[in-house]
Amino acid sequence: MPFGEEKQMHLSMLQIDKAFGGVAALQGASLEAFGGEVHGLMGENGAGKSTLMKVLAGAYRRDSGEIRLDGQPADITSPHEAIIRGISVIYQEFSLAGHLSVAENVLIEELGRPGIRVPWSEMVRRTRALLSDMGFEDIDPMQPAGELPVAYQQVVEICKALSRDSRILVFDEPTAVLTRHETEKLFRLIRLLRERGVCILYISHRLEEIFTLCDRVTVLKDGQTVGSWPIDAIDQKGLVRQMIGRELSDLFPPRKATVGEALLEVEGLNAGPMVRDVSFFVRAGEVLGVSGLVGAGRTETMRAIFGADPLQSGRIRLAGREIVNASPGEAVANGIGMLPEDRKHQGVLLDLPIRINAMMTPANPFISAFGFIRNREEIAAVEEIAKGLRLKSAGIDISAGTLSGGNQQKVAIMKWIAAKCRVLIFDEPTRGVDVGAKIEIYRVMNELAEAGAAVIMVSSDMLEVIGMSDRVVVMRQGAVAGELLKHQISEEAIIDLAMGMEA
Repeated sequence: MPFGEEKQMHLSMLQIDKAFGGVAALQGASLEAFGGEVHGLMGENGAGKSTLMKVLAGAYRRDSGEIRLDGQPADITSPHEAIIRGISVIYQEFSLAGHLSVAENVLIEELGRPGIRVPWSEMVRRTRALLSDMGFEDIDPMQPAGELPVAYQQVVEICKALSRDSRILVFDEPTAVLTRHETEKLFRLIRLLRERGVCILYISHRLEEIFTLCDRVTVLKDGQTVGSWPIDAIDQKGLVRQMIGRELSDLFPPRKATVGEALLEVEGLNAGPMVRDVSFFVRAGEVLGVSGLVGAGRTETMRAIFGADPLQSGRIRLAGREIVNASPGEAVANGIGMLPEDRKHQGVLLDLPIRINAMMTPANPFISAFGFIRNREEIAAVEEIAKGLRLKSAGIDISAGTLSGGNQQKVAIMKWIAAKCRVLIFDEPTRGVDVGAKIEIYRVMNELAEAGAAVIMVSSDMLEVIGMSDRVVVMRQGAVAGELLKHQISEEAIIDLAMGMEA
């Protein structure tokens, strides 16, 4: 069997403490998991989930507490030590060598062994067997890993962990970059591993995944363990309440916006193969949801409107006036802002302070005609925006990369508030953030709409689309498949349009 013989494992993490620069990330956190189960790990961003898993993986040294494997103390001092003990982590940020082949990445330890020649054919054969057993036989073991789509790069990471015959596998938000079909394949694989006795720790912000896949769930809050429950002993409302102290019904805050006239109109847009004759409008004070399957052309349409990709033909009107966005700078000058799907590479400069990120617009209002920054006014403005967004940070001069995912998303929003954009495009605004941060982002979107902005929200989260949208435009194969008014919005209606079954 490619995944090795059936094995059982009992993991105990007891009263784990970990602090960074005097700030406690874990305070007596505990976790118990067993071989042959999928154990969900949930909590808001900053709750300590990733820190706890990095302690288990040897990436961080715990300050105090104990780790036990099969009842025996385990002093895991490095990632290599963790691998030897059968522990592997599939992180959100991949650790692949893009210039090496898939087979070389999967069996990279083979390259460092002493000997005259590398067993290339055996490596390719073993990798192909692993990929086939996972249901991804279409991945070529000889292809450079860096040339693969992001979803397939994650598959290679999983394959690498399985090649080590790991007994404990940690998945950190594994479906964030996968399509529904690929997610189903991953779930089948995880269930197969569970049947073979592997202990699987599954970190996710998606409630439906936890209840579909997991046998038990543990919740962390503020670096402490709130509790653990069998999945059939708690429901979604109870789980959210344990995580954030609020009910699931509070997820979508009420919006008291007055919907006005059409503010942004696009007509007959064409931009490459994924944007074909797209037309729609969004009113002032309105949240327009844009839905569709992966590859439907939603992001490509928004990038063309924002000037990030060239527009081949079509018209864009703002408040009745035709505009041309030849670049993002021109779009911002015209009053259009866009929160991109990939915040870490396109939305926020992680190494720079919050203050600089917040004022990184083509027309910083606090720069004089001679190029001098009015520091006092700029600081006051950034602090006011941060307060309005309820940004959790130690100050506006710390780097954005030190923040949790939800707070990084807020930093990405700050510059568009500072730029006073009249149209805001949010592309997957809550991807990879916890439930508490989602509520805060929804509140910000509502406040922007209430202030008269037109909000376009591209989302793959069906609950989000239904809960936030005044109208929904559904795209399919680069074109608009249909529009749903508020009373027509439902999961079934959206899926029917997205799959071409509107009849």
